[in-house]
Amino acid sequence: MVLTAPSPAASTAADAVNLHPPDVRTVHQRIVASAQNDVRAGGHRLTFQAMGTHCRASYSAPGDLGRQYRDALLLWVATFEARYSRFREDSFISQINREAGKRWVNLDTETERLLALCHELVFLTQGILDPTSLPLIALWNWKDRPANIPTPDRIAAARGLVGWRKLQRRPGAILLPHAGMSLDLGGMGKEYAVDQAVMLAKSLGVTGVLVDFGADVRVSGPPPDGRASWYIGLEDPRKPGSTWKGLALRDGAVASSGDYFRKFEVNGRRYGHIIDPRTGEPVHNTCLAVNIVAPTCTQAGMLSTAAFVLGVDAGLKLIEAQPAAAGAIVTDSAIHLSRRFHEYVIS
Repeated sequence: MVLTAPSPAASTAADAVNLHPPDVRTVHQRIVASAQNDVRAGGHRLTFQAMGTHCRASYSAPGDLGRQYRDALLLWVATFEARYSRFREDSFISQINREAGKRWVNLDTETERLLALCHELVFLTQGILDPTSLPLIALWNWKDRPANIPTPDRIAAARGLVGWRKLQRRPGAILLPHAGMSLDLGGMGKEYAVDQAVMLAKSLGVTGVLVDFGADVRVSGPPPDGRASWYIGLEDPRKPGSTWKGLALRDGAVASSGDYFRKFEVNGRRYGHIIDPRTGEPVHNTCLAVNIVAPTCTQAGMLSTAAFVLGVDAGLKLIEAQPAAAGAIVTDSAIHLSRRFHEYVIS
């Protein structure tokens, strides 16, 4: 008789490892130190650095309510970054990734809810958005100098570690069954955080708020300056730093995807940071940027990335299949609009 070691998938609940609380305090101190709050006639403009990007919140709130929302928002964002940033060794995501190919990991309620949302986004995009794509993202590091184009063998090996269907889930626990598999919430985490920041404002009674984390935006209620709607500019990927259109929005979200900043070029070809998990390579089509208007930032971000990967024709079909969404796909030679996009345009 030949004895073999049991696979991680055969582990019992008692064998699972628990998540350990990350160091929220250090992250919170850093974010608070970066924060600046300008108050004018009841309108607040809060800016800070978090999740590797520039963040801002503009909102209407008198006196103590404004300070209460500011403090609650900075603490919530710090907690979220500490728990879910793959760049932090003690985050929940890093802890899960370290157990790949070894053991099940017990999840807290919020992490299980986030992974359930990931499952839904994978389904809605037919696998184009895949939180297990980190091995491919790491392989195609756009920051490498000199630029590094991986060999077909390395791409194939990384693709073998990618696939949402490969991971195993049971109530309250998750297993990455193969060593080298890893999760990354970068494809939806920032947008989810925007939505939660707006919901936090509503729960405290803030009547008008705009939250912008790295140009992913959601608004609710009127702005403090008395206008009927918030005005949101869309950056022109052909002329970075300028806008090609402005949108008016009172309740809803705007998210954008593009590869005109985070990229490298070899022999005249652009290799961007957005990876198509179906090919294992950076997206290579005519798209420069996709802008989406949707009820939530999570939905807008999902659609903008998926449409960018799909390209103009299939991307527009995906956008128009969502009744409450509208979008624009910018290429080198044209701008392609979904049916309802013009309803939001102001300039």
